[in-house]
Amino acid sequence: MSAREPRDPEVTPQATGPVIPRAQSPIQEGPVAADTAPGPVPPPASETDGVLDRTYRSLSVGIIAVVLLIAFEATAVGTAMPVAARELNGVEVYAFAFSSYFTTSLLAMVLAGQWADREGPLRPLATGIAAFGAGLVLSGTANAMWLFILGRAVQGFGGGLVIVSLYVIIGRAYPEHLRPKILAAFAASWIIPSIVGPLASGTITEQLGWRWVFLGIPALVVFPLALALPEIRRMASGPADPTAPRPPFDRRRIRLALGISLGAGLLQYSAQDLVWLSLLPAAAGAALLVPAVLGLLPKGTYRAARGLPSVVLLRGLAAGAFIAAESFIPLMLVTQRDLSPTMAGFSLAAGGLTWAAGSYLQSRPRMEPYRERMVSTGMILCAAAIAGAPLVLIDSVPVWTLAVGWGIGCFGMGMVIASTSVLLLKLSAPEEAGSNSAALQISDGLSNIMLLAAGGAAFAALGGGSVAHHATTAADSGGSHPAAFAVVFVPMAVVALIGAWVATRLRVPPAPAPAATEVKPTEPAKAPTTA
Repeated sequence: MSAREPRDPEVTPQATGPVIPRAQSPIQEGPVAADTAPGPVPPPASETDGVLDRTYRSLSVGIIAVVLLIAFEATAVGTAMPVAARELNGVEVYAFAFSSYFTTSLLAMVLAGQWADREGPLRPLATGIAAFGAGLVLSGTANAMWLFILGRAVQGFGGGLVIVSLYVIIGRAYPEHLRPKILAAFAASWIIPSIVGPLASGTITEQLGWRWVFLGIPALVVFPLALALPEIRRMASGPADPTAPRPPFDRRRIRLALGISLGAGLLQYSAQDLVWLSLLPAAAGAALLVPAVLGLLPKGTYRAARGLPSVVLLRGLAAGAFIAAESFIPLMLVTQRDLSPTMAGFSLAAGGLTWAAGSYLQSRPRMEPYRERMVSTGMILCAAAIAGAPLVLIDSVPVWTLAVGWGIGCFGMGMVIASTSVLLLKLSAPEEAGSNSAALQISDGLSNIMLLAAGGAAFAALGGGSVAHHATTAADSGGSHPAAFAVVFVPMAVVALIGAWVATRLRVPPAPAPAATEVKPTEPAKAPTTA
């Protein structure tokens, strides 16, 4: 839920930026002069400080509350989505209801990256939360599937602004030794929503209707805004170097972001309408998408160049494979195993606990030397969970096996997602935190879109759209419905395995030491001669 756009050159750990206060710098740890960066300056941090110590307590609680809002939305809406799609006669475009969120978030991520680097993260965060709530209201009042998808698109634009802003806040306000801990706290904040969200959403959906799930969440917006914004203004407002001239918005990158969003939208449309004429929008989408991706992601991302490019690529592979698979699990359980929406959503509840456990593990200081190994292991666990999910289509396989397997996959994802965020900030200079965070989120969101579109197309091609009437047509459906779900999960497991290989390329090789040169001793000066 964030966005960033990188500079054209690759960013290495040796990149330097303007000298700014220690608590604001993602890479500097030494003391600086008090007058090097005028403006709001957070108190100096010590190595013993925690994210809930007096220096950071209010800020940490505020931004964690923002993550709680996002978590409640994700778990609650995911539970209500199958019912909403059936009532609005939109099961055949079920994947589009998810991918439209990510499509608009791509544009928002690039905009937020530049906005945050230029003016600080405060305004894009506040704007994003407001748009997030407005999109929920629009979806909750929709009387047609296209209006519902439009609301999801508005919500995605707000989510893109929010997630990038949060990463910039972490890079500005927290010293490097606290960043793994605050990211672990983000993961932990999903525990309660993962348990309570599906149960509450399922109960509301069954008793009051799915619309109240969407209309009730915006009420949660007020608390994060009231708590987080004053602390962000105090500790992370303004540009990284207030003394430097304010740069204009990079219109070229904004045009590229618009191209990537339009291209992704055209590809999604063609994937859902499986006719020969769909090749035309697909070709137009690819023509817009390819140059935009090459211009917005770090140089070398497509070939998994070591360092920052591989971090960005891995984030997309991990998030895309996992989200594309998880999006179909509630629908599979409701239509194939006749679970209620509450139980279908609750089957994923354990994932919040294990995700937080994986994120906590990566935050431990003694695990820092093994970060790349943790990421590789996490991707293997994720691949195994995705590959095992369609086994629940066999009636003799208990549903609880999916819950256990998905919990293991979430443990791996907890290590992967938090570690990629830590590595990105470590490899980014202060003035590039916003743009590089945008690149990470673009990779995340674009992969979600493309893999959801691919999965949705395969799902529809094998008769997945008819599962809306599964209860009345089960006798006529044959084996096509299970195959429609299975074809979504197997390719995503392969993508996750590719991510395990990319994880071996995260470490930047040390620069070779300069060759030693022989230095001749200086000859002593001759004494002046006298006549």
